[in-house]
Amino acid sequence: MSDANRVKMCDRCSLTAPILYRVKFEENGNWIFVCRQCWVGVSENNPFYVYGGTWKERKRRR
Repeated sequence: MSDANRVKMCDRCSLTAPILYRVKFEENGNWIFVCRQCWVGVSENNPFYVYGGTWKERKRRR
């Protein structure tokens, strides 16, 4: 496996980030990836918020 960094953009603000969070934040919403700044906005006091994992630009080697 290569040590090259992977790139992914936040689905809300379109900025790239080294760590993104897979979330649902609407009642019947789809899974999206959000950066830390957007994650705070969609997760706080949201009864529909569901965390689905973390994506990292550097994948852990096994």
